Amino acid sequence: MAADPHLVLTAGAEAPVPGLARQGPPRWLGAVVPVGLVAALELAARLGWVPPNLLPPPSEVLQTLWSLAGQGLAGHVAASSLRVLAGFAAGGAAALAVGAVVGLSRRMEMLLDPTFQALRAIPSLAWVPLLLLWLGIDESPKLVLIAIGAFFPVYMGVASGFRDVDRKLVEVARMAGLSPLALVRRVLLPAALPAVLTGLRNGLSLAWMFMVAAELIAATQGLGYLLTDGRETSRADIVLAAIVLLALLGKFTDTLMQRLEHRLLAWRDTFDTR
Repeated sequence: MAADPHLVLTAGAEAPVPGLARQGPPRWLGAVVPVGLVAALELAARLGWVPPNLLPPPSEVLQTLWSLAGQGLAGHVAASSLRVLAGFAAGGAAALAVGAVVGLSRRMEMLLDPTFQALRAIPSLAWVPLLLLWLGIDESPKLVLIAIGAFFPVYMGVASGFRDVDRKLVEVARMAGLSPLALVRRVLLPAALPAVLTGLRNGLSLAWMFMVAAELIAATQGLGYLLTDGRETSRADIVLAAIVLLALLGKFTDTLMQRLEHRLLAWRDTFDTR
């Protein structure tokens, strides 16, 4: 009796083929560009191709970081990190709520989205004078500015995620008798989750960028303060040291968000054919 070709194909697709397990690129591949860039900058500085007062070699920047570690560098890192955490939490929470309302209601989208798109185009430094007038020079304007920076990417991700959910899923869920709350929790949120998490990652990245602008508001501590201090004292090594720390902290927090994304979207790896 001849075998059913459909069953043969199905069985062959389900059975793993020995030796053909999918393997991704090596993890160390991401270090090639930064390591090569550091080596090139060190070589250029040592050979005198660039003036050391404008672009000190990476080894000198590393020495500056070591010396700053004994002069309160941990306090600067902690101050900036706490500001980013607080501002991102406030801006992200507001964006999740507003983005969900806009994504689920066409009427609310027509009412609110044009205003948010106009506000999104305002540069970060343009908010500084207004926040100084409204809130003074303490911590409040700094946190509000960071929250503004985090709000718009999260809002865009949440609104687009809910807006793009397949309406057939919604119709099936309603036919099954799901309540509005159960519909959001069991259908809409899982379907929109990839866009929501992408928005959160982008919002966190922009929160670090807005933090630098925020710490230009009469800050006495933080990495933005180190940038200003290095500029005023013509210390390019301090400026570069602060930039390196910003890059490392930004990458560290993005990696944490990326791991959370992979954990929550583990089901998507089943369909990844890359």
